[in-house]
Amino acid sequence: MKRLLTALPLAAILLAGTSCSKELRWHELSGYAQGGTYSVKFASRGRSIKTDAVQQAVDSILTLIDTTLSGYNKGSQLSRYNAGAEVEPNGMFKEIYSISRRFFKETEGALDVAAAPLFDAWGFGFTTDSLPSPAMVDSLLAACGMDCLDENMKPVRDGIRPKLNFNAIAQGYSSDKIAAYLHSLGVTDMLVDIGEIYCEGLNPKGRPWRIGVDRPFYGNNTPGADLDGIWQGDGCGCGVVTSGNYRKYYEKDGQKYSHTIDPRTGYPVSHSLLSATIVAPNATAADAYATFCMVIGLDEAKSFITSRSDLEGYLIYDDNGEMKEWASSGFNLAVE
Repeated sequence: MKRLLTALPLAAILLAGTSCSKELRWHELSGYAQGGTYSVKFASRGRSIKTDAVQQAVDSILTLIDTTLSGYNKGSQLSRYNAGAEVEPNGMFKEIYSISRRFFKETEGALDVAAAPLFDAWGFGFTTDSLPSPAMVDSLLAACGMDCLDENMKPVRDGIRPKLNFNAIAQGYSSDKIAAYLHSLGVTDMLVDIGEIYCEGLNPKGRPWRIGVDRPFYGNNTPGADLDGIWQGDGCGCGVVTSGNYRKYYEKDGQKYSHTIDPRTGYPVSHSLLSATIVAPNATAADAYATFCMVIGLDEAKSFITSRSDLEGYLIYDDNGEMKEWASSGFNLAVE
C-alpha cells in the first residue's frame, strides 16, 4: 500500500495550504493510464488547490492500480499471481477481489473474474489466441470460476487456482478511486473519465453533466464521433458506463466473435443487444452491470434494470437489421 499512502500527505498539504474563498475555479488533468488516456475535470470552491499537486496524487493512485491490477504489467501483483507465484495481496487487490466475489454471486456466475483463461483462449484477454476447439473450451470451463477459490483467493476445489482478470470492473473502479480522492479534498463538482466515467455536481457552465452514447455500429471507433443519444445528470454522483461489442471483436470465416464471453458457457455471446449503458451509484457497479447486460442479452437486461431502483439503463439493439433503443423510465435523455 506504500504507493497509495504517498497520495495522503499531498491531500493534507493541499488542505493545510488552502485559503478561504468563495471563488469557483475549474481544474483539468489528463494523462496516460491503462492503455489509453484519462481526463479529470473538477472545481475547487472555497479552497485554493494546486493543480500540479492533484495531478501528482492522481498519477500516484493510477500507478498503484497498474502495479496491483494490470494484466499487462508483468510485475504487477495480478500478473505474478496469475503466473503461480505466492503473492501477499495488498489492500487494493483484496478489495477488488471481494467486490468481484459479490458480483459473481449476485449474477450467478455471469460475471466471473476467475474466467481469465477463457478470455485468453478467445484472444480477448492477455494473449492473442483465438477460436479454441470445443474440447479446449470444456477443459478451460472445468478449471475456471470463482467457486474454485475462497474469499482469500485460495483454492478450494482439487487444487485448482484459476487466473484472474479484472477488466470488467477495473476502469470503473479506477474512476471511483480518483473520485474518492477528490472527495477528500472537498470537491463536489467533477467528471472523472478513465475509460469509464464518474460524474457529480455541475459542469463548468453550471449545468448537470451530459454524456454522449455512441451509436454501436462496426467501424465506429472514435468516441463521440457519431452519437445515438445524450444522457444528462441531475447533480447526484453516479457512474455512467457503456459496454458493447462493436469495437472489440474479430472476424474469421465470415463470422464475428465479440469480446463479451459468457463465463457460464465459455463462448462469446450471440444476441441482438449491441450496447448497454448503465447509470449506477458508482462507476464500479455501472461497469459491472453494463458487462452483465451484454452477457445476458436484451430481454433479461430489460428485466434486470427495471427490477433495480438504484439503476437506470439505455439499451441499443438490432431488430432485423434496424437499430433500435430502449430506455428505462429514469434514464434522462437530454433534449437538444
